Amino acid sequence: MTDKLKSTFARCKAEGRNAFVTFVTAGYPKPETTVDILKGMEAGGVDIIELGLPFTDPIGDGPTIQKSNTIALENGVTTAQTLELLREARKAGLQIPVVLMGYYNPILAYGEEKFVKDAKDAGANGFIVVDFPPEEALKFRKICTAEGMSYIPLVAPSTSESRLKLLASIADSFIYVVSRMGTTGALGSLSADLPTLCARVRKYAGETPIAVGFGVSTREHFLSVGEIADGIVIGSRLVTVIGESKLEDAAGATKKFCSEICGRTGPETFTREVGIVESIAKATTTKVATPSAVITGGDPNAELATNFLNGVVLDEEKRRQFPARFGVYGGQYVPESLFDALVELERGFEEAVNDPAFWEEYRSYYHYIGRPSSLHLAPRLSEYAGGAKIWLKREDLNHTGSHKINNALGQILIAKRLGKTEVIAETGAGQHGVATATMAAKFGMKCTIYMGAEDVRRQALNVFRIKLLGAQVVAVESGTRTLRDAVNEALRAWVTNLSSTHFIIGSAIGPHPYPTIVRTFQSIIGRETKEQFYAINKRLPDAVVACVGGGSNSVGMFYPFAEEQSVKLLGVEAGGEGVDTPRHSATITGGSVGVLHGVKTYVLQNEDGQITDTHSVSAGLDYPGVGPELSMWKDTGRAQFIAATDSQALQGFRLLAQLEGIIPALESSHAVYGAIELAKTMSPDHNIVICLSGRGDKDVESVAENLPKLGPEIGWDLRF
Repeated sequence: MTDKLKSTFARCKAEGRNAFVTFVTAGYPKPETTVDILKGMEAGGVDIIELGLPFTDPIGDGPTIQKSNTIALENGVTTAQTLELLREARKAGLQIPVVLMGYYNPILAYGEEKFVKDAKDAGANGFIVVDFPPEEALKFRKICTAEGMSYIPLVAPSTSESRLKLLASIADSFIYVVSRMGTTGALGSLSADLPTLCARVRKYAGETPIAVGFGVSTREHFLSVGEIADGIVIGSRLVTVIGESKLEDAAGATKKFCSEICGRTGPETFTREVGIVESIAKATTTKVATPSAVITGGDPNAELATNFLNGVVLDEEKRRQFPARFGVYGGQYVPESLFDALVELERGFEEAVNDPAFWEEYRSYYHYIGRPSSLHLAPRLSEYAGGAKIWLKREDLNHTGSHKINNALGQILIAKRLGKTEVIAETGAGQHGVATATMAAKFGMKCTIYMGAEDVRRQALNVFRIKLLGAQVVAVESGTRTLRDAVNEALRAWVTNLSSTHFIIGSAIGPHPYPTIVRTFQSIIGRETKEQFYAINKRLPDAVVACVGGGSNSVGMFYPFAEEQSVKLLGVEAGGEGVDTPRHSATITGGSVGVLHGVKTYVLQNEDGQITDTHSVSAGLDYPGVGPELSMWKDTGRAQFIAATDSQALQGFRLLAQLEGIIPALESSHAVYGAIELAKTMSPDHNIVICLSGRGDKDVESVAENLPKLGPEIGWDLRF
């Protein structure tokens, strides 16, 4: 199968032309059109087909291919059905090589070895996996090699020299070159840096062909890129052509478009875009094409690239101060264009935390953010529970009203050290957005906050606060229109502007080093709790309790107690309408191991590896993943996790408000309910500390909106 890809490039070279590679998502626009579209590509002069595996969260793709994925999934297309469509195409006479292209999670859910064998049986020739980290790429490549299948690596303008060498060494048929930073999508013009990028790749590729994609959309692009590449990839523009045609005309439109692009048939135009090589050669001034995000020189892995051919995984952990994984969880499952940005961030973070001056500057803002936050007994709540004493760690009293400011301050100081001038962030409940906008205003940085459209609606007060602080709010209408979709869009925005922008992830999620960064800055919660409780009681608490969405406040509270085996760690997830229903966000309680937003962890997914929709009365917990360290603690038993339903969270909200005069965030209300239930099982000489992660003024409108439905379940009627 690898040989067929090699021979295709060799044949094209012998014929004095470039290989033409096209992409379409399986099952788009309808499953019944896929076979004819693939045959239309072949009839139109295409040499190699990339057949996309639909996925719910394609973070490396732009709007066109995102939409095609969504439609394919709405059509019920699964990984198994994608293979069946390919099998049907082969039976119908399709001869040219087909490469399956997609994201790791559906492959993981299917089973890697089974997937490769079944794909071979269906007629595939190779694979492109957008979000493989090096160690997973090597493992998967071994499986492919054993079956005679090809693994095609991707390289991007930001790929470092050492990583270029590394990726080129594992290519066995061709290398896919991403022409520009950002996500997939057709553009009107091509990057002037492309010749330099291709020259860099060829330095390590040797005789291995390179195919260039991203932004290629016209006959003129095809000719221009053909001067410097062996193959040209067109995806988004063709998907658009297919989408704009009638169903019955999709195959014909595909054939016509492809033949006009590659020039096998169809009229030549009398006007053209000046080729990249031509324009640079004739320019009176020469632009030095140096990608701003490239990391060069001094990389200790540069001489180890060939180890991939011998099956040796690079031992990144020897260089790292902080491990990239927590047991089997964690990692960096991201598109190639993000990889070296994460290396830059990791090194910047390590340098910062090892610099006493950094921590001195961080602590100098304690008076501004309101640290240390207070710890006190909740006597009436304890009396109500009738068991252990309940204490409150008051993160709700921090500046901006939650624990989120701890991490926002730390990350913006790192961004400043890295020379960034702009920050972006995702937010669900809006508290992280407010905290990030606050720190951006404090340090004079441009700030953009991505927020699901549904969260914009139910957290209107925080949206207004963010805008008052001078930041922009981008409402995300795709998907479930909640936190998960905000993360997707923020990642896409970041990859487009890596040189000037830092992405301040607010939860303990995302690719390494983000879970460790967030834990580091949020651990002030647990450290202070430990010190304050001991100062009062001369002992440690018997349990600490926190709500769990992505995990920022819980990992911050739990981590300083992780080695204290006498202290129980209890995380309370969002049970929504019940974990026995589809409408919940209890990822650890009701999820399974998968990959989402760059990290392997527990996720909410279906049997095909598609991320499922979530629900919670609290916007900040409405997320289908969780931090990898929490996943590890779940497996080891170090922490226990339960789920509180919407009505139970509302009960916690009501009890803290009416017994202690504190209106908590709906997120924190889950922890309040969980702590009360735990306290009932313990004696009065035991002590529980709740991380009260945020205040509830932002949620008053949501509570009023939900009371008519949920109030009767808990006997709460506030009608006037």
